[in-house]
Amino acid sequence: MGSEFAIKIVQKVCEIQRDIWDGLLGSASPLMKWDWLDSFEQTGCVSEETGWLPHHLVVEAGSRIVAVCPMYLKLHSMGEFVFDWEWAEAAHRVGIQYYPKMLVGVPFTPVTGPRFLTASGEDRKSLIRLMGQALAKVAKDNKISSIHVNFCLVDEQEVLEEVGFFPRAGLQFHWQNQSFRTFDDYLGSFRSDRRNKIKRERREVAQRGITIRAFEGDALTRSQVHTMFRLYKGHVDRHYYGRQYLTREFFDEIHRRLAAYVCLMLAEREGKIIAGTFNVRDDTAMYGRYWGAFEEQPFLHFNVCYYSAIEHCIRMGLERFEAGAGGSFKQLRGLDPERTGSVHYIVDGKFRRAVERFLQQEREMIRQKREMLLDGSQLKRASQEP
Repeated sequence: MGSEFAIKIVQKVCEIQRDIWDGLLGSASPLMKWDWLDSFEQTGCVSEETGWLPHHLVVEAGSRIVAVCPMYLKLHSMGEFVFDWEWAEAAHRVGIQYYPKMLVGVPFTPVTGPRFLTASGEDRKSLIRLMGQALAKVAKDNKISSIHVNFCLVDEQEVLEEVGFFPRAGLQFHWQNQSFRTFDDYLGSFRSDRRNKIKRERREVAQRGITIRAFEGDALTRSQVHTMFRLYKGHVDRHYYGRQYLTREFFDEIHRRLAAYVCLMLAEREGKIIAGTFNVRDDTAMYGRYWGAFEEQPFLHFNVCYYSAIEHCIRMGLERFEAGAGGSFKQLRGLDPERTGSVHYIVDGKFRRAVERFLQQEREMIRQKREMLLDGSQLKRASQEP
């Protein structure tokens, strides 16, 4: 197949026309849109200085681009949400230089979506295989330790496993819309003790004079977006583990280019914003990304991040709410564990075998953990009474 295609690497997504990239993407996640990725690059969030060097893979058939994937040469493992720091330490102990490595994915974004974009009418499976083989060759030829394809689709994972990538399992907490028409329908899906606790947490916030509203699309103002950046930065700065990946300029660019996909949940008291979340949404799902608060209030975090976001999803008829990485406390709010997947290619043979053994054990641990968490779900089983 490879003889009829030419493969090249470009160091800026703007070297590919927006219409071509988005045409290959189709109606899939807005977090893979050309404007989202280009905004990272144009505002300095992704650069050599931040340890993310764009090297996007392009497949051409004659003068026509038939496939692309976003790829970054990484000088560290931050901002990926598929953690491999232990792998880096193990590689160092045996004398392998782990960085730089290659990452296929969306920077700072733990949301599952397509990572290999292919033209309609082309053999998608063959193009994914070709790109996987090309990535492996680039790694070998340039003495790069590894390739990581994060939060990819099942069809991508299956094809890449055929060419030597190892699968890795993860868990996230997602809310699923069970044909709810109102927030009370959502409350009715809980066991009675948890349902009463949620009602109390909502009531106490409302009694303090706090209102929470969604602002999206044309209703978003530049001032609100700037306030959301201050909330995001304040939250990051207050935590020792926090890292500021995004700039105010990035928030401005996303507001300018992709406001139709942005939803801010803002908490106000006496006309003043005191907390908020930055979410991205499409026609089927909302993706929670960043939270911040100017003051501490009991239950405010849960109301802004989860209850109000879920209420908005119900109002808009969305199928699910993905609240991001981590946080088993999310399960208390009706978000149950869902599997996520990534695939990894290790160049060094000995290190490769060690990683393969680790991943086999980890996948079984993840399976058992998910079963345990589902046993503790706060949602009623079909056989349970209200």
